[in-house]
Amino acid sequence: MHVLKIDYTEPYAAKLFSKSLEQTGFAVLENHPVNDKLIDSIYQEWISFFNSDDKHHYLYNRDTQDGYFPISVSEKAKGAQLKDIKEFYQYYPWGKYPVSISTATKSLYQQLNHLASTLLGWLDNYLPEQINHGLSMPLPMMIDQSEQTMLRILHYPPLTGSEQAGAVRAAAHEDINLLTLLIGATSAGLQVKDNQGNWHDVPCSKESIVVNVGDMLALATSNFYRSTTHRVINPETDNTARLSMPLFLHPRPDVQLSTEKTAGQFLRERLIELGVV
Repeated sequence: MHVLKIDYTEPYAAKLFSKSLEQTGFAVLENHPVNDKLIDSIYQEWISFFNSDDKHHYLYNRDTQDGYFPISVSEKAKGAQLKDIKEFYQYYPWGKYPVSISTATKSLYQQLNHLASTLLGWLDNYLPEQINHGLSMPLPMMIDQSEQTMLRILHYPPLTGSEQAGAVRAAAHEDINLLTLLIGATSAGLQVKDNQGNWHDVPCSKESIVVNVGDMLALATSNFYRSTTHRVINPETDNTARLSMPLFLHPRPDVQLSTEKTAGQFLRERLIELGVV
């Protein structure tokens, strides 16, 4: 499986990016406009947060889905029997925000959201005419004034040996949303599955951004851009904490993804399947 590494500044970046997502559901962006100097300081702040008791003051809201999700209520991948070995914080601009965390995370959210809008425009431009005409609206318009896009700060703690047999950091799954933009994690572990059922490592450099298709985009484009199964495996040797920060780009709930389903309906169904509502 060949996931393309694409220089964002190249003249043919849009074409290469769209082709990679069409063929594999994944792409890796280099020389992107997001300030990667923010990343180390943000990770340092959040690892301190996850290692403190302060996190329990920001427990998630089941209705709005913002805030801190402890390991005890961590989501299960669709069809999985065991919960993932992770805790995480879901940040929305309108949601709760820890007082101990600086505004750097908010700045990162804004930069990623702006980049994601550009990338949606690239994908829209390279859709076949018949599929493009079948959209309820152009792809970038689907996120206009959306309040659903979320930055998740993920903490995979070191394994203790007491985990349930078969439990992993993130079981094989596909994302719900339109696009996911993943800032390079603090260690390896992300893998993507090809059409033959083989798993491939995805690079985690903090200078690059991994982008993948979510199920909402696959549905809206009749699987022209297809979501691809991926997972985060348990460490075999480097048993240290792992942090990552995906931005999950979501349309407004009223957006019609297909003749049968709006984005709001689709999201509700999947959250129930994941066991978080």
